[in-house]
Amino acid sequence: MSSFHLTQGDTPVLVSMPHAGTHLTPQVEVGLSHRGLSLIDTDWHIPRLYDFLDAQGVGRLQAKYSRYVVDLNRSADDKPLYAGATTGLFPEVDFDGEPLYRAGHAPSKDARDWALDNVWRPYHLALSEELARLRRRFGYAVLFDAHSIRSQVARLFDGQLPDINLGTNDGGSCDATLSDRLESVCAAQSSYSWVVNGRFKGGFITRHYGTPNKDVHAVQLELSQVTYMEEPREGALVDASTTFPYREREAKQVQALLIALVEELLVWRPRREPETIG
Repeated sequence: MSSFHLTQGDTPVLVSMPHAGTHLTPQVEVGLSHRGLSLIDTDWHIPRLYDFLDAQGVGRLQAKYSRYVVDLNRSADDKPLYAGATTGLFPEVDFDGEPLYRAGHAPSKDARDWALDNVWRPYHLALSEELARLRRRFGYAVLFDAHSIRSQVARLFDGQLPDINLGTNDGGSCDATLSDRLESVCAAQSSYSWVVNGRFKGGFITRHYGTPNKDVHAVQLELSQVTYMEEPREGALVDASTTFPYREREAKQVQALLIALVEELLVWRPRREPETIG
């Protein structure tokens, strides 16, 4: 099967969803622990939460495979993104530091090579080609990398995470005027806490593809899952039977803010005249 689903839009904006997938390869599935089979670190329900994109004419690139097969938001050489605790290209522990695999059952090198060639590379090829298509058509492209995470993960950050976590690689992945406009949207509301370039500054996708000098602007949003779903309490026992319910009422409320952020991406224009490619 294809490792991703691409819907092409008719605007300069593309939304990437690299951690929304839940499909497992046989070797990964058979080796996962009971806890690992819960896929707890998935960006649960992100495609559903962003179901307004079609109406806005915004394209999306959505992963099908779980990040436990290969993490699409890590570089192919697995270079660490953060100085503190994190997970790698082929995770062997979850966000809480718990082993993902039963002893001696982690995927083989051949299985990892397969995932790199058949999951990671096709996703990034599609991402780079779609951004190039948008840049040819509009003169520039805007990449919005959509993520979510539990609001409390002691291994990764202290206390409770802000609801809205925008990342621009400390200003390096997009024009400052774009970041300023997104900050203004967040500041205009009082329902959700927010931060820019806090704990999450943007992963590999944001840092690699966000090249403002080449007319590609990238922003990551790490959304606290407590804003739209029933997230497991820290330390709770989870296994393959665990579900992570979507909360319709809460989701509709945070969707209004997500819609406003994407609308800001749509109306924004680069300060310098983009170079169209014939």
